[in-house]
Amino acid sequence: MLKSFPALTRSARLLALLSLPLAAGMPLSASADSGAAAASAPEASASMQVPAKGIESVTSRDDVASVQARLETALKAKGLTLFSVIDHEAGAEKVGMELPATHTVIFGNPKVGTLLMQCNGAAALDLPQKMLIRAVEGGSVIEWNDPQYMANRHDLGDCKLPLDKIAGLLKGLAAEAAGQ
Repeated sequence: MLKSFPALTRSARLLALLSLPLAAGMPLSASADSGAAAASAPEASASMQVPAKGIESVTSRDDVASVQARLETALKAKGLTLFSVIDHEAGAEKVGMELPATHTVIFGNPKVGTLLMQCNGAAALDLPQKMLIRAVEGGSVIEWNDPQYMANRHDLGDCKLPLDKIAGLLKGLAAEAAGQ
């Protein structure tokens, strides 16, 4: 985006970029880590505990294939539908690039997902549910979107949804997959 202001110096282009959130009515807050200005996100209500960026995770000492196999077994045992698995490592290889083992497991329960989408159809952008399993030094990490974060993102607060139950199910699935 900086290149869209070719007549300006680099400093002026950066200042122009930093001004964009203000022009859109979004406040800026200073980052304690870098001292740089960053657009602040709306805060969650005090009653909701939402992890930073809405991503939950569990680690495992096992490889991606073992973790994925346990996750698929747990999904079946819970009566959830496994829709697909995306092998990002294989995709990278097809274009001559490298990526550690990275798999996205896509699954869900249409009965629950439909409730979310009935509340706000845009929730379908984040459904069905996904868990990412990727290789890290010493094993794997399993990551997924926190349901409370998703509910905040799609303004689902006025709907009676089983978000705590969904969150508990996802944590349980991740723990099983991790071999815990």
